Amino acid sequence: MDLSRHLRYFVVTAEELHFGRAAEIIGIAQPPLSQSIQRLERELGVALFDRSRRQVALTTAGRLLLDEARDLLAREQRLRLLMRKAADGALGTLRAGVPPETPAVSLQALSRRLGEEVPELDVDLQELTTAEQLRLLASGHLDVGLVHHPVEAADLRFGPSVDVPLGVVLPRTSPLARLREVGLGDLAGHGLILAPRTTAPGWYDHVLEVCREHGFTPSLLRHARNPEFLLGLVLGGHGVAFEQETLARREPRVAWRALTDGPLLRTVSAAWPADMTHPAVLRFATTAAEVIAGDQAPPPPAAPVGSRPWSVVYTAGG
Repeated sequence: MDLSRHLRYFVVTAEELHFGRAAEIIGIAQPPLSQSIQRLERELGVALFDRSRRQVALTTAGRLLLDEARDLLAREQRLRLLMRKAADGALGTLRAGVPPETPAVSLQALSRRLGEEVPELDVDLQELTTAEQLRLLASGHLDVGLVHHPVEAADLRFGPSVDVPLGVVLPRTSPLARLREVGLGDLAGHGLILAPRTTAPGWYDHVLEVCREHGFTPSLLRHARNPEFLLGLVLGGHGVAFEQETLARREPRVAWRALTDGPLLRTVSAAWPADMTHPAVLRFATTAAEVIAGDQAPPPPAAPVGSRPWSVVYTAGG
């Protein structure tokens, strides 16, 4: 028995107290409506309408059922709506990994966009390297992640990719900071600061290969997972780093310069398990790509040669 359908027919009839008008509102003939009401009465074991008089009236059982039926049908409608939202990825929790160096403005924009598009979805952003994300995606403990390519994983699917141009981060006191652009060959004799290979093996190997192809073999390799530690190593004279300009803006005593001909592009995209897709994954992948692409604003012009690099005043003993 389709109880919901019979209850819907009953509610319309109870509100109209006229089988003909109720049938017209529902869009069916009157005999099927009468049969539906009779079947509901047999199922419940009560008479719902008093048909002894010329005017149709509700019995006591009918009046009691009307409120209950309205509530039950409203709950059914809400249940169906919840299930549609869940199927569309608009409810529940999405566990998403983001790289440690993701700019704060990008995280803010991503959270805001998703909050506007799917306000009832809880997006659990987790700071994870590419390698950590791949392990958690494989074990089912992460739904989607933003990874650095190249990535070799046959069991993953990928969303739209974005190429993020990287420049060189160096101390403002470096003679190279006087240049508007720096070639990789200009960095000869410098050390290089990179995230450990274990965090993103494909990207690590790619960076060193590009350096070799353009005449830069680092005199020393140092590793930094945390962006603040990376900036500290640069300031300490332990080497240069390749990052996007937004990272260099955190520290006024470092300079960011574009690389000649832009040989280093960090390709980023969302990744998720091929056989275990969360319904909100595609929305996250598309939104994240749009946010990252929109964050690639042209850098401001470099300071003129001979200008003071910054205007911070240090007092004695400060």
